[in-house]
Amino acid sequence: MTETRVALLAVIVENPEIAEKMNAILHEYSEHIIGRMGIPYRRRGINVISIAMDAPPDTISALAGKLGRLEGLTVKAAYSSHTFQAS
Repeated sequence: MTETRVALLAVIVENPEIAEKMNAILHEYSEHIIGRMGIPYRRRGINVISIAMDAPPDTISALAGKLGRLEGLTVKAAYSSHTFQAS
C-alpha cells in the first residue's frame, strides 16, 4: 500500500504570463490537491499561492519540480512528518 504525506507548496508568481501553464500543471495533479489559495499582491505585482496536498512524496516533488521549471515562478515544499496510508 502506498504511503502519502500532507504537504504545503508555497508558490510565488512574478510572471503573470505563466498562469495558463501553471494551471495546466496543477490540473494534472488535481486528484492530490486538497485545496489552493491565491493572494494577488498588487502593490508588488506578484501572486502568492499556497497549495495543500495529500500525495506520495515523489508526486509532491514531481509537481514542485514541474512548477519550479517555469520562468518567473518560485516554489518551496513543506512536508508533514506523519505518513498516511493511501485510500
